[in-house]
Amino acid sequence: MRTERISRRAILGRGAAVGGALTLGPLLGGEAVAAANGDTAARAAGKGAKTGYEAIGVRPLINGRGTFTVLSGSLMLPEVRDAIDKAARQYVQLDELADAIGKRLGELTMSEFGMVSSGCSAALGHASAACVAGGNADLHVLLPDLTGFQKTEAIIPKHSRNVYEAAISATGLKVVEVETREELKAALGPQTALVYTMAMPRVDQSELDTKTVAEIAHAADVPVLVDAAAEILTIPNVHLERGADLVAYSGGKCLRGPQSAGMLLGREDLVRAAWVHSAPHHGWARGFKVGKEEAMGMLAAVEMWVQRDHDAEYATWTSWLKNIARRVSVVDGVSTKILQPEGLSNRTPTLTILWNAEKLGVKGRTIVDTLWNGEPRIAINAASSSDPAQSGVSITPYMLEPGDAKTIADEVVKLLKNPPPAPEPPKPPTVDASGTWALEITYAAGKSTTHQLKLSQDGAKLTGTHSGDFVSRPATGTVSGAEVTVRSFYGEEHGDSLDFTFTGTLDGDRISGELSMAEYLGASWTATRKS
Repeated sequence: MRTERISRRAILGRGAAVGGALTLGPLLGGEAVAAANGDTAARAAGKGAKTGYEAIGVRPLINGRGTFTVLSGSLMLPEVRDAIDKAARQYVQLDELADAIGKRLGELTMSEFGMVSSGCSAALGHASAACVAGGNADLHVLLPDLTGFQKTEAIIPKHSRNVYEAAISATGLKVVEVETREELKAALGPQTALVYTMAMPRVDQSELDTKTVAEIAHAADVPVLVDAAAEILTIPNVHLERGADLVAYSGGKCLRGPQSAGMLLGREDLVRAAWVHSAPHHGWARGFKVGKEEAMGMLAAVEMWVQRDHDAEYATWTSWLKNIARRVSVVDGVSTKILQPEGLSNRTPTLTILWNAEKLGVKGRTIVDTLWNGEPRIAINAASSSDPAQSGVSITPYMLEPGDAKTIADEVVKLLKNPPPAPEPPKPPTVDASGTWALEITYAAGKSTTHQLKLSQDGAKLTGTHSGDFVSRPATGTVSGAEVTVRSFYGEEHGDSLDFTFTGTLDGDRISGELSMAEYLGASWTATRKS
């Protein structure tokens, strides 16, 4: 469904005309606002004062990792920003807006109907509510308490268990895990609200691929919901063609719409019911509000998706990676490889740069950390190799802007030629961390005394278990001098992801230090060894 091709230069050029920063001075302005407003203070800000994010102490970054939400996803297209600006200047009735946008999304995507949500996760929640309550207001106000409901379960194949399924269980549904066709058939019943599956290559290659799941589920009159958050939007939609009833997308990834928006496509009756179970209507989902601005911005992103020259974009990304590869190859011992992935999820080429860490005197992780803490701030990934002597980095061009590739190449070459100091090597252990440890963890607004570590020490190596508030998981760690580091991980195959790294100093029968909980940030902890 290709229409007029629009060059990146033309798109970027249009962005210069977008307004919306007329009175916020240095927070949003700089030279662009100075030129637009003729304001003396803004002109002064553009000549040296910190502007935008930096004005409040936040460092912008060059994103060479990809559309990660924690890195703020993607940059909105100029047409999206323009649509948001125009939408902010008038009032509308939101149900009428949802109906009009739903029809237009259906036309654009060749699906029955569409809906804008406050992110893909919200779309999954609204879709689940639609499959449970079907737009019935009497049932809607009871969610997530499903006492007395007929539909109380959501089936998820084992290959699709992930942290995002929380959006489904948030409606009160109990997750039932299946792994084979027979288990899926046996689990289906009048209590089944839906079957949820994740869009990813391992699903397509499994016994329970989307087409098979849909055939089995539809025989029991149960709808199928596909989570395609990070995927490209295919028209006609590949998931609906395979038999899915509903498919959810993130708006702030490859579509380059508002970061706070998502989209639900599929069966008109279920999508309309999903809207009933979303804001501005009350009940459990009132908090997932979509403003008129995000709604029109998301529609503009889809309008642009069917016009963008995706082949040209992909060729541009590849050319950036080739330029980086050429630049870093001047360093002796460096090898590069551009991977062209198959499939739909986050479809982008990736550059891997590898070298012998001992010969060059630097590991990939050190370069990643140095770039993250440097100026300009650059986000790339560490790369692994089957050869333990090899270390490296990887770069994803998906979210780069013109000029970013040159900056990355310059900084990587600089660090390969003049490596930063290596981390201090571990010291021989001077303490024994073996035993059972009772933990007190101080979180942002509360404490827990229910955690426990059971550790065995062999030289500098620690092994054992970490018991938390609801689950136990294996723990591993090291001892360097009197410094103790212990990590435990509870993986996504359970539908959750918990990553704890305890670091602290051992003194007698007490350890105290800091706890990193990855996406859940940090805490402090103390541990007392039990007799």
